[in-house]
Amino acid sequence: MRAVVIDRYGDPSGMLVVERGEPDLEATQVLVRTEAIGVGGVDAVIRRGTIGSGFPRGMVPGSEVAGTVVAVGADVDAALVGRRVWAFTGTSGGYAEYAAAYEDDVTPIPDGLSAVDAVTVGSAATVAHFALAHAHLSAGDALLVRGGAGSIGIAAIELAASAGATTIAATASSAERAHRLRGFGATHTLDRSGRGDDTATAGFDVIVDIVGGPDMPSFIDLLRPNGRYLLVGAVAGYPPPDFGQVLLRSFQKSRSVATFSLDSIPKPERNRTREELFGRAARGEISAVVHNVLRLSEAAEAHRSMDAGSVLGRYVLVPD
Repeated sequence: MRAVVIDRYGDPSGMLVVERGEPDLEATQVLVRTEAIGVGGVDAVIRRGTIGSGFPRGMVPGSEVAGTVVAVGADVDAALVGRRVWAFTGTSGGYAEYAAAYEDDVTPIPDGLSAVDAVTVGSAATVAHFALAHAHLSAGDALLVRGGAGSIGIAAIELAASAGATTIAATASSAERAHRLRGFGATHTLDRSGRGDDTATAGFDVIVDIVGGPDMPSFIDLLRPNGRYLLVGAVAGYPPPDFGQVLLRSFQKSRSVATFSLDSIPKPERNRTREELFGRAARGEISAVVHNVLRLSEAAEAHRSMDAGSVLGRYVLVPD
């Protein structure tokens, strides 16, 4: 099978297309013939070597795929063969024509939802759903989504709007992207430094941050008293070590900062929620925003675009 590997960590030129054997299945795994492969921010972070260490040379990146089950391990019901599914492959293994996933990391795709749309909302909308719940977003709250143009950000905007948030602001890098985000339910937009109109910067009850990086403290200062800041990603790298000082300087406002990972949600619960979100996407209630669909061999091009910060929604790869 054809697969993309990281031969050298750093810029996208270190990604190569190779031929290799199909994955060997463990007893509780399934083999998926991929029809669509999600290109996520975590893939770029791993490829850059920004966060984490110990990823081997020759690693196949990619954490989510959609396609058809073609084989199952010894302890998996053979009735799954032939089913259309979304699958989480872990931190690696997705950028390939065939991918292995554990049975409890697989969610059926409903009729009316394409494989491309499934990998666009499968992880992103599920993260957004549980992140908003973790931050205790309530009707009437003011929300800021930092990194609003990505697939998680867009899902958070739409889900917050349906939950009754009154002010939904999002950061955007251009007027065109800001206009698009308003179409998904954002009431205000800020630039990447957090500047916007007076209404947008009057303060927020909840901030969902997918970006992280050195500018995080200035966004903490946009929280209202008792505001909740939730870090769900770090595509710009780690926050500065002293970011907590901004909390201490505003001690009387009782602000809080927390992290959120979908790993903290039990698999049955996240799978049920993902299936519900797939149904909403099939009915057009939430959007699958695809920036572009490229061939598997063009994965490096998708990563170059992500590094340039010019993506709205998600890149999706399909087999050559």
